[in-house]
Amino acid sequence: MKRLALILSASLLLVLALPGLAFAQDEAPTAAELSLAMDTVWVLVAAVLVIFMQAGFAMLEVGFSRMKNVGSVVAKILVNVAIAALMFWAVGFAFTFSDGGGLQSIIGLNGFFLSGSAETYAGLSWSQVPVSAKFVFQVAFVAVSLAIVWGTMLERTKFAVYVIFAVVFAGLIYPLVAHWVWGGGWLAELGKQDFAGSTVVHLSGAAAALAGTLLLGPRLGKYDDEGRPVTIPGHNMPLAVLGVLILWVGWYGFNPGSTMAATTQIADVALTTTLAAAAGVLGAMTMSYFYRRNVDVGMGGNGAIAALVAITASCAFVAPWASIIIGFVAGIIMYLVLMFVDRIGVDDPLGAIAAHGMGGVWGTLSCGLFTTPELAAVGQPGLFYGGGFTQLGVQALGIIACGGFVFLSSLLVFAILKATIGIRVSPEQELDGLDIHEHGVYGYPDLVATDPQGANGTSPRGAVSSGRPAESAT
Repeated sequence: MKRLALILSASLLLVLALPGLAFAQDEAPTAAELSLAMDTVWVLVAAVLVIFMQAGFAMLEVGFSRMKNVGSVVAKILVNVAIAALMFWAVGFAFTFSDGGGLQSIIGLNGFFLSGSAETYAGLSWSQVPVSAKFVFQVAFVAVSLAIVWGTMLERTKFAVYVIFAVVFAGLIYPLVAHWVWGGGWLAELGKQDFAGSTVVHLSGAAAALAGTLLLGPRLGKYDDEGRPVTIPGHNMPLAVLGVLILWVGWYGFNPGSTMAATTQIADVALTTTLAAAAGVLGAMTMSYFYRRNVDVGMGGNGAIAALVAITASCAFVAPWASIIIGFVAGIIMYLVLMFVDRIGVDDPLGAIAAHGMGGVWGTLSCGLFTTPELAAVGQPGLFYGGGFTQLGVQALGIIACGGFVFLSSLLVFAILKATIGIRVSPEQELDGLDIHEHGVYGYPDLVATDPQGANGTSPRGAVSSGRPAESAT
């Protein structure tokens, strides 16, 4: 028995030792292989952070919506991510980053369904990480841009519109603009600076949002009989602020992740991102105090988002002191534009046009002002560093071209949808809430069951929410 026990023990030790002996015979990974592995891990971590921004959009939109519509918010977030991923895999990634031959300045034409090699996607040839990692990171950006579109169209849009427009936007509209700037297109040839997407992601999303909102019209009760705006408050400000903070955290994947390499530049980009966001909060709250003599929490959150949008283009090109100016000015611009948009009859429940649109415009232009000679990896130094107006002109051209194209193409798509299936729910459905009509259940069913007035003061048929005067609902 002792001999048998010794044999079994020796056999077990030998089995356990075999994998180690096999590995010992292999060569140790080279420094280049370790570096590539670290870069790949960083890109995927950054991609996860950007994808998690969808949770931030969900909480922000839920917080600024009324209870009767919160289910529709999370439903469209889910379908947008799903469609963005599939359409970008099928055609969008190829349109954006592949070689377009004679049409290279306009669009890529190779490697559909992610079938190409690293050489196929020449627009990302500067990064050595695998194509699969590049795709996961870039598709997260598409989903963010698409999420911006719907922030302005809450509480009155048919769910089918989300689905159809998402297919066109993720499959064609966004890829074209991204190719011009990031895929070796004509704006890239001019030296257009947009490190992480103030123009490509945020301005594009806001331009499409403006097109849809103009055709959609304001929510019922948003304007009184004299055309004056009526406040329709969201139902949960803590959730909205939670959404802002999640977005802020996600931006550390958005901006530093755009290095697509685990280098010390990550820390510098994170620094400018942090300082800008902090300054944006203070800029917006300062405007709120001087304008209304109170500190508006929602405005502070939008100030942070506007500043994060603005620094996205220049985060790798500017000094820390400049990022503070960029962020503070972004908060001020956001507030002024939000008040202006509200007064001219454009109903933007989230302030996405002001935060993402004008934040994107200011952030794009700021490159032409503050880019330092040492950090100008693309294009020329800014005006304040002796670069003249050259880079500022290129940045302005990029705003006009990208913003104009996305607005007009989106307007066409929404116009076709409006003329065919319609883009807005009926007044009865809007008053009841989209949750029950579009999805068959309320986002807060317990409140509906226990409160005879329904979710957020909304009865099962036609009563208005507690956040607006009853006489304004018709």
